[in-house]
Amino acid sequence: MPTTAAQCRAARALLAWSQSDLCEAAGVGRATLANFEAEKSTPYERTLRDIRAALEAAGVMFIDQNGNGPGVRLKERQG
Repeated sequence: MPTTAAQCRAARALLAWSQSDLCEAAGVGRATLANFEAEKSTPYERTLRDIRAALEAAGVMFIDQNGNGPGVRLKERQG
């Protein structure tokens, strides 16, 4: 399932991350992320993988299209 711009924005909001926070965690450029989230461009596949991996490592789960559209949620914290 491809990561959407809306999922990316929502995931950052769940984590209370700025675009700069995500750029640092994913190793991507700020303009690349800003243009993706604004739906002005689509990054390379490897860039999308890096963004998604950084968000998942921080505790975000990506939810597939299930009739109501794709989404995100936070993993239950263990401990």
